[in-house]
Amino acid sequence: MNIPIPAQDARPEPAAISSSCILALDLGTTTGWALRAADGLITSGTVSFRPSRYDGGGMRYVRFRAWLERLAADAGPIGAIHFEEVRRHIGTDAAHVFGGLLATLTAWAETAGVPYQGVSVGTIKRHATGRGNADKAAMIAAARARGFSPADDNEADAIAILFWAIETAGGVA
Repeated sequence: MNIPIPAQDARPEPAAISSSCILALDLGTTTGWALRAADGLITSGTVSFRPSRYDGGGMRYVRFRAWLERLAADAGPIGAIHFEEVRRHIGTDAAHVFGGLLATLTAWAETAGVPYQGVSVGTIKRHATGRGNADKAAMIAAARARGFSPADDNEADAIAILFWAIETAGGVA
């Protein structure tokens, strides 16, 4: 039995298409992160992946992957990830940690079908401050000028990466 539907009720208004989540990361033992949610709300912070004295060598990466999965579940699907692509590290340990976090990030992103892109340090600093060799204080000041209160330079860098991705055509999102 077909029931006629009045013309004005025939179809609901299409839902507004929202932007996907964009995640920006400054990878390290203390990882800075910034996220633009689908509704446009930006949040940021830091998370520590420092191993305890009882952890095996891979636990920081297991925790990082679990953090990514929780973030994606809580924030909604992540549409793109941008991260600071460091080409030179001061110490060997920092280089190893960065490499492990990067491998974990890219493997997770490939599995989840999320596009990702590294952004050079100079590009991030130039976009945030106008100088490609800006120091940590300048990066924090640039984040504060945008209305944020970063806990440290890691969070400030993540905020800068996020705004680079949002404001330039260079992002994968």
